[in-house]
Amino acid sequence: MVDEEHHQETGTVMFEDHFPVRYCWYQGKMYYSLIDVVAALTGTDNPNRYWSDLKRKLIAEGYDQVYEKIVRLKMRAPDNKLRLTDAVDRETVFRIVQSISTAKAEPFKLFLAQAGDQTIQEYEDPEISIERARETFRLKGMPEEWIEKRIQSILVRNELTQEWDERGAQKKDYGILTDTIAKGTFNLTTQEHKQIKGLRRENLRDHMTNMELVLTMLGEVTTTELHRDRESQGVSELQHDAKDGGAVAGRARQDIERQLGTPVVSNQNYLAPPKRSQQKKHKKLPPSLFAEQRPDNNESTEDL
Repeated sequence: MVDEEHHQETGTVMFEDHFPVRYCWYQGKMYYSLIDVVAALTGTDNPNRYWSDLKRKLIAEGYDQVYEKIVRLKMRAPDNKLRLTDAVDRETVFRIVQSISTAKAEPFKLFLAQAGDQTIQEYEDPEISIERARETFRLKGMPEEWIEKRIQSILVRNELTQEWDERGAQKKDYGILTDTIAKGTFNLTTQEHKQIKGLRRENLRDHMTNMELVLTMLGEVTTTELHRDRESQGVSELQHDAKDGGAVAGRARQDIERQLGTPVVSNQNYLAPPKRSQQKKHKKLPPSLFAEQRPDNNESTEDL
């Protein structure tokens, strides 16, 4: 268990639309107040005592890592002061939920079982995950033309990261390699591109225009082919290919800008839903268990 004084912003999310759960962004992840989660799932009047007993139960069940997962973060208490409280990331919350024996916890245990089943299905048939992504974008009201390009960009990205994995790059290297391609393509790092679009933790590619997506794919497809043609190995050689691949896309961008007379990089984003008059009506997208943003492409190995 670690006490941390310095971390990112705090706030509150609604758990099951009824119970406020405090959170804090720390080291690129959202951490949740365990006291609040316990209160929401048990209805106990003394969540501190329940959590103390639950920690002993977790140890008895063999979950010895529980203390290693807990971080003490400052969150705003009822007296409006920032006080240290036990917090864990979403994965650890899900594990702890499995050891809470209350009626309120059962729907979440079922949710976890269903999520596990979906993961196995997607492993056995990757096309399932693509179809789920397509439906998610539709439920958000995104145009079909954009959806198809976004799906294609996911496939291109996955093929590239598979090459990186097989050629000696580690997940921690993916951000550097991605930024190398992005810099060559748009003359911007991923974070600089996000700033132009007014994004914070949102996935950049979910807010790209059609043209931005196409150029991103061009840079990544070219990089993938260069890896294969040069039989590159190791981060240094992979980064050299990424620089060359990004340069190819960058030259295409410059030519397009000369022809159009306008920059390709746009401040357009999809933070606000598309106008109803321009989109087909879809049923409301159900809220996720926690409203946590996905990491951006230069921080994650996955693009879904």
